[in-house]
Amino acid sequence: MLTPFRIDIPQADLDDLRARLAAARFPAELPGVGWDRGVPVAVLRELAEHWRTGFDWRAREAEINTHPQFRTEVDGQTVHLLHVRSSEPDARPLLLLHGWPGGVVDFLDVIGPLSDPRAHGGDPADAFHLVIPSLPGFGFSTPLAGPGMGAARMAGVLAEVMARAGHDRYGVHGYDTGSWVAPELGRLAPDRVVGVHLSAAIGFPDGSDGEFDGLTAADQARWERMRDFNDGYLRCNAKRPQTVAYGLHDSPVGQLAWIVEKFHELAAVEVDRDRVLTDVSIYWFTGTAASAAQVYYEEISAKGWGDTARGTVPTGVLVSTHDVTIRPWIERDHRVVRWTEADRGGHFLALEAPDVLVDDLRAFFRAL
Repeated sequence: MLTPFRIDIPQADLDDLRARLAAARFPAELPGVGWDRGVPVAVLRELAEHWRTGFDWRAREAEINTHPQFRTEVDGQTVHLLHVRSSEPDARPLLLLHGWPGGVVDFLDVIGPLSDPRAHGGDPADAFHLVIPSLPGFGFSTPLAGPGMGAARMAGVLAEVMARAGHDRYGVHGYDTGSWVAPELGRLAPDRVVGVHLSAAIGFPDGSDGEFDGLTAADQARWERMRDFNDGYLRCNAKRPQTVAYGLHDSPVGQLAWIVEKFHELAAVEVDRDRVLTDVSIYWFTGTAASAAQVYYEEISAKGWGDTARGTVPTGVLVSTHDVTIRPWIERDHRVVRWTEADRGGHFLALEAPDVLVDDLRAFFRAL
C-alpha cells in the first residue's frame, strides 16, 4: 500500500539550522592552495551564509510537494517516492534512480519533459509515468532497516514498490549509485524490466588477460582519470560510514562541505546553488549522513566489486564529458544495445544538462 506523503519540515528544525550556521567555526587554511586540499574557506563561508540568510527552504519544499509523493514499507524498509503519472494514455512506466550525494531533487528538471512531452515540444508517444524513489537510507526513505542493504537488496525493495505503484512492465534509469541498482533490477526481474538506461556508470578491471589491450584513446583517458580520482570520500564511506557521520550529522557546515566538494569535482558546469542546497538540506533535515553512506560499505567492504553475473536486459549507456565509463568493461558486464557519448554535462547530468538526458532516454526506450 502506498500512503500519501508531503514534506513538512518543522520550523524548529529550520531555526536550529540557522542557529548552527550562525555559530559555525571555520578552520584556518594554507594560503594559495585553492581546491587542492579541500573546499576553500571563503567559498564555504559564502555558501553557508547564503544557506542561512538567502536560501528559501519553504519555496523548495513547496516545489517538491507539487508532485504526488508517497511512502510505503517493504520488508521493514520505509521507501519514499514521487509518483508522477502522465496524462498520455500509452505512457511507459519509468523508474529514475539517483546517486550519492543526490536524491529526488536530482530529477526535478526532467519530470515535466519526460511525463508531459506534449507541453515541452516533444512527441506525446515518448511520455513516461515516473516513479522517483529516495533510495533506502537516503532522504525520507529512512530509517535504514538494517545491514545488508546493498544494490541487489535495494533492487528487490524497488521491484515491490513498482508492483505496488501498479507497474508490471517498466524501464529503469540510474546514475552513480543508481547505476549499481538499476542493472540489479534487470537481473532480478528480467520479465518486468524492459530496458536499463545508465549514466555515470563505472566498470572496473577484473584482472583478465588483455583487458587493457585495444582501449581507445578516450577509454585510456578515462582509465587515467579513474586512477587519479580523489576517492577519499569513497574510502571513508566504504570503510567507516558511521564514524564520519558524527561530524556531518552534528555540523551543517561539515555536511555542506562534504557534498559541495563532489559537485565541484564531478560537475562539468556549475550547478544552481539553490538546487545543491536543497539536496544538502534534505540530507541535513533527515539526518542521513550515515545511512546514505552504508551502500558504499555494502558494495565495497562487505561484498567487493566484480562478482555479479552479466545482465541480459537491453541496456543503454550515456557517457558525459566527466564520466570514467570504459566501454569494453561495461559491455563485459551488461547487454549494451545503445552507447551515446554526450558533448556536454558531467556526473550530475539531470541537473547539468537535463535535455541531454531526456533526449537519450526517449531515444533508447522508443527503440525498445
